[in-house]
Amino acid sequence: MRVIKTVAVVVLFAVVAIAVLLGLMWLDHNRETTLPTPTGPFAVGRATYAWSDAAKVDPMAPQPGSTRELLAWIWYPAAPRQPSQTLDDYLPAPWRTALERQSGALLTQFLTRDLSRVRAHSIRDAQVSPQQHSYPVVFIRAGLAALTTDYTTLAEDLASHGYVVVGFDAPYRSFVVVFPDGRVIARAPQNNADLLDGPQKEQLANKLAQSWSADMGFALDQLERLNASDPSGRFLGRLDMQRVGVFGHSLGGATALQFCHDDSRCKAGIDVDGAPLGSVVADGVTQPFMFLLSDHRGESDAGEPEAIRQAGANIHSIYDRLPNDRRWMIMIRGAGHYRFSDDGAMLKSPLMMRVLRTVGVVRLDGRRQVALTAHYICTFFDVYLKGAPASELKSQPEYPEIEYVH
Repeated sequence: MRVIKTVAVVVLFAVVAIAVLLGLMWLDHNRETTLPTPTGPFAVGRATYAWSDAAKVDPMAPQPGSTRELLAWIWYPAAPRQPSQTLDDYLPAPWRTALERQSGALLTQFLTRDLSRVRAHSIRDAQVSPQQHSYPVVFIRAGLAALTTDYTTLAEDLASHGYVVVGFDAPYRSFVVVFPDGRVIARAPQNNADLLDGPQKEQLANKLAQSWSADMGFALDQLERLNASDPSGRFLGRLDMQRVGVFGHSLGGATALQFCHDDSRCKAGIDVDGAPLGSVVADGVTQPFMFLLSDHRGESDAGEPEAIRQAGANIHSIYDRLPNDRRWMIMIRGAGHYRFSDDGAMLKSPLMMRVLRTVGVVRLDGRRQVALTAHYICTFFDVYLKGAPASELKSQPEYPEIEYVH
């Protein structure tokens, strides 16, 4: 009888603890969150475009012969905000609804902030800043199936420094895509690399990276058309198509690397903690390139130790073949793969993040991680797209977390 009572007390205590934890997470979920303020001198605007080309087939669509389509997000240097102008939603309402349906209640109601209460800094459909005739273009590619808007902090910060930042989501590959005509298209199960392992996973990752790279070329074609004949006039002649850069995170980093190999219009690129894939591993790149890495020391990823070792070897192989004045490899001490580039560090439950920091899973404050990443991405493109001195990328005392890898 005593044992039964003890078990009952323990169970009751556990139920109460879980209820309290969920209650605290619910309170966290409903609080407003403001993303970091962009550090550059420009205001930031954001616009979206739906691009399609019946002559191009989407190789990742479940139905053969499906037209290639993209939903593009463009952040850009904007004219100062007027009283009549509103800030854009972090994620538009139809996207929030679709995301909640795909993700489930636990993730969207307890483990992350209410996205309707997330405040970004982009002005909806603002005019491009008149301070310069044109601005360099930089593509941003999300990790795996993540949404482009998950990287809003990096996009807004780079745009505030005088860049047109272009990202895109694709049906059947992005977690979910909502088109202006109301269509909602989720990722197809056969494109979900998380459901695979071993050679099958690597094969799909290679196929995805190559497809995303082709998408980037298609998007660049669309931007050239927009620059030549934008019906709205917003971007007419305002895109400097001779100065195009690209960066991406994780699989997006591998895509950025492959795109610089595939398309000579890419003038500089950054792989943010992505394992190289595809033909670029053997061929390398010729453009200025930076590998911006999280801190993998002390990790005990017993699942794929050989894959981790091979990724490092491939990175060094590509890096070693670049001239000294065109290569950088930088590690952020204490940064984690999933927290030093996207908005997750700001949007996950603060209570959960405190627990993760207490047990050592998160070692460096999330906002600090993203601030460091934003600084080095912007500085790299300032050097190789705007002609700033390369010395700006070298060690600086205000960034003690940075370690240069050779």
